[in-house]
Amino acid sequence: MRHTLPLAPQFYVTAPQPCPYLDGRMERKLFTALQGDRAKVLNDALSKQGFRRSQNVLYRPSCAECSACLSARIRVADFTPSRSQRKTLRRNADLKRDATSPWATEDQFNLFRRYLDSRHADGGMADMDIFEFAAMIEETPVRSRVVEYSAPPEEGARRRQLTAVCLTDVLDDGLSMVYSFYAPNQERRSLGTHVILDHITLAREAGLPYVYLGYWVPGSRKMDYKAKFSALEIYKDNRWQPIGDPEAHSSELHPLSVDPIAEQVARISLPDSLARR
Repeated sequence: MRHTLPLAPQFYVTAPQPCPYLDGRMERKLFTALQGDRAKVLNDALSKQGFRRSQNVLYRPSCAECSACLSARIRVADFTPSRSQRKTLRRNADLKRDATSPWATEDQFNLFRRYLDSRHADGGMADMDIFEFAAMIEETPVRSRVVEYSAPPEEGARRRQLTAVCLTDVLDDGLSMVYSFYAPNQERRSLGTHVILDHITLAREAGLPYVYLGYWVPGSRKMDYKAKFSALEIYKDNRWQPIGDPEAHSSELHPLSVDPIAEQVARISLPDSLARR
């Protein structure tokens, strides 16, 4: 079904499918195309309203009976690492960071497959082949970077070992971590945490106020780690607000509390340059 804002991009809704975060629930997404010379402006504007990018599409959860998924971002200026996060930074001091253009490589794909097979073998990406992976990395109409982290060569080897990768969008107000993956057999490094911490450093160095983490879902163990970062904000009730006590946010919601799609679309704010044809 199609929904539109007056003189603005067209919005669509996906068919319901099983939720990957909360058992027994169905998810549905509101989305719009991201293309042409307006792509960057649209990505910047909608990211501030809880949307995320996947290739040339911007989407936001719009489930019929649930609004548990909350977009999350870190206020860079107010962030203070915890004791365990400082240990993670020290533990990974030997990693080398390289930020490159969004170009897929075999090393990336091999690491991606190891990560999926270990962590998300039953997820929606489990069957992704190298061509689909390349499309995920390379099909971006906005300013994106692939941030790679490599460890020193193992004994007898010449090359550094690719250890973690993050596909990152550069927004006008922050860095958006589109998708990250890492070596699953190096638990001691806490690589997922390290990549976020390093992106906070990158954003601070670039003078950008936020690091966008994607969605935090109360009640989902997969998402618990995001609530462990200080200065975390969530997009709730159509505004960004401090997360406060994570336990205070419930994944339970009465179906009548979810606004109709048309009302959700009507509240989307767009820059003047996108509100005219």
